[in-house]
Order: sequence, then C-alpha cells, then structure tokens
Amino acid sequence: MAAKPPAPSKASGLTHVDADGRPGMVDVGAKRVTRRFAIAEARVHFPADVAATLQREGLRSPKGPVIDTAIIAGTMAVKRTHELIPFCHPLAIERCRIEAHFETPQVLVLRCEVGVEHRTGVEMEALTGASVAALTVYDMCKALSHEIVIADIRLVAKRGGRHEVGPDEGKR
Repeated sequence: MAAKPPAPSKASGLTHVDADGRPGMVDVGAKRVTRRFAIAEARVHFPADVAATLQREGLRSPKGPVIDTAIIAGTMAVKRTHELIPFCHPLAIERCRIEAHFETPQVLVLRCEVGVEHRTGVEMEALTGASVAALTVYDMCKALSHEIVIADIRLVAKRGGRHEVGPDEGKR
C-alpha cells in the first residue's frame, strides 16, 4: 500500500505535520507562482575591545576580510537551505543580497534579502543566510574573543504569499 502524502494538520495549524502527527513536505503544486521576497537579520554583539580592533583594522581579522567572507558564506547558505532544513523546497534563487552595518559601535547587523518567483516563499532562505553570515563573522573573529554573541535572528519582512510580514519595504 502506497503511503499517502501528508495533509496539513487542522488541529495543530502546522503545515509540515499531517493529521496523524507525521512530518512531511508541504505540497505547493496547486499554489500560484508569484514574486516572493523576504528579509531577515542577525545581530553580532562584540566586546568593546574587539569592536574597536575590528574597526581600526578595517574589519579584517587574523583570518581575513570579515564582511566579505560573511557575505559569501551567507549567499552560499541561501542557495543550499533545502539541504539544511529538511522540508524546504529547492529553489532557483533569483536575488540574494547581504549587507552589514554597525548599529552601535559594538553591534553588527547582517541583513539578508532573498527573492524568487515561485510557489513557495523564501523566508527560510533569508533566515539561513543571515544566520550563516553571523556564524561566519563569529568564526572570523573568535581568535580575538569567544565572548562574541549572535542574537536577534529574525524575519523582518516577507511578501508574495498568503501571509505578509513586516513593513512595506519588502514590496519589490
């Protein structure tokens, strides 16, 4: 007897769990193809002396250029999200941009914007990109301190699907 694909659980409201509580990928075949866009951020908190050293050294650590390496790693993570998160669909990413700026002298914000025209959204890709970019900053800077903290990984905006999140800046 062939196993039937999981249907969304009405009781739990979770889309990746069927009525029997079994996990499964969401069937997006009947969804409309629309332009999907998401923005996520992560914050990296540095001890004051580490932040001062990084800024004095032009955001270079003993391992090399911190921001450039984080951008590359975050972009690679966006494109491979489906390999990391079990029920994410493989997507042909059309837009990926990662930016970094100091919000305060000790807090670096990594912002990941992802876009695609598809039947499913890209919030997991944006969250993964921001997270891996932040982890890369940690890795690049851990020789200076292990007291660096990654925090506040969050979805800022999401557009193009059934649920929209965040400010209008996500409309692209």
